[in-house]
Amino acid sequence: MELGPIFRAMLKAKAGYILIALQIAVTMTIMVNAIAIMQEKNDAIARESGMDEANTFAFSSTSFEPDADMRSLVEEDLDTIRNLPGVRSAVASNSYPLRQGGWSEGLQLEPDANSSDSIGSAIYFVDEHGVDSFGATIIDGQNFTPNQVSFKDPESNTWPAYGIVTEALAKELFPEEQTSVVGKTIYLGDNDPINIVAVIDRLQAPWQSWTGVERSMLIPQRRLGTYQTYIVRTEPGYRDELMPQVEELLANSNKGRIIRSMTTMDHVRMRAYLDESAMVTMLTFIVTLLVIITGLGIVGLASFNVSRRTRQIGIRRALGANKFAIMRYFMVENFIVSSVGIATGGILAVLLNILMVNAFGLQPLSWYVIPIAMLVLWLVGQIAVAGPARRASNITPAIATRSG
Repeated sequence: MELGPIFRAMLKAKAGYILIALQIAVTMTIMVNAIAIMQEKNDAIARESGMDEANTFAFSSTSFEPDADMRSLVEEDLDTIRNLPGVRSAVASNSYPLRQGGWSEGLQLEPDANSSDSIGSAIYFVDEHGVDSFGATIIDGQNFTPNQVSFKDPESNTWPAYGIVTEALAKELFPEEQTSVVGKTIYLGDNDPINIVAVIDRLQAPWQSWTGVERSMLIPQRRLGTYQTYIVRTEPGYRDELMPQVEELLANSNKGRIIRSMTTMDHVRMRAYLDESAMVTMLTFIVTLLVIITGLGIVGLASFNVSRRTRQIGIRRALGANKFAIMRYFMVENFIVSSVGIATGGILAVLLNILMVNAFGLQPLSWYVIPIAMLVLWLVGQIAVAGPARRASNITPAIATRSG
């Protein structure tokens, strides 16, 4: 293989090759770290919320009657909804996963503990139908019983004595516990004791970007404000049919309130991850554009070299070089330049990723990202140079000897 002539030719016109190698290195650096960010965002978007999202919808009810009996209204609403054909369960709560607004509290293992040692948790106020309505699964312990569910006393700040925690929250609270945490006591708010009666597999917090998004706790209490949020879980295939039906029934049952914000969990997820989806789209466009520009740069350099070496190529053809040998010359030349750029870019990509991990808390690169990016850029380089190399191989000895 003609490595010697290739290196000597490259040394005579170093500037063009250095520029293309630098372009490939920059593309490699940006491409690898963009893929790492996209991978992290896609992983976040794909996280399970813990809900039966495909069969769940939510809406709000706002009463504008100052003297409304909210306890009776909520109980009537839930009774109406739960008795509809196709409804599996329904609950009134303060919020739900990915909603972007909710309630959080610090939890502690000891009363009067330092607040800096508390562990933050999302709080969902529910009744005994909460677990089933959210679609969570109890993996240890027992669900709330009806007599454990209380109504918030406006004159008291006392919390209920029971709670159901997610597995992630249980592990955060009791990292060394190897058996069950059911029956253990934690402290919330003004040192109110909460007895853990069950652990559920997963139920995310309302804030998808929160570092404690997997930490949630269900509290058996109804808070009877004029604004109520309802979560309805249906049997498979009934969700879209029941949404307008529920809205019409509740709107007609009480003219002193407004039913609004009827939404599916699919739509809630889409809205929650709009920023992440937009970033993935933007980075995909940037990476694609960079790869195209890099490919065009390789095409331009190769085309220039072909036109500059027309006579030299013709002489080689006259001396017996076949078309494959001419194409191979340019393909090997491009492979060398690409390899230098890719190797440099790989080092820069790792250094940039370390800086980004330390500065922004991003996840480190997965081991396979750099090899995949290297293969992609090598392939792009070979595809880009194939056209000019083919044109070079078609130069005839007669045309070459007449040129120059």
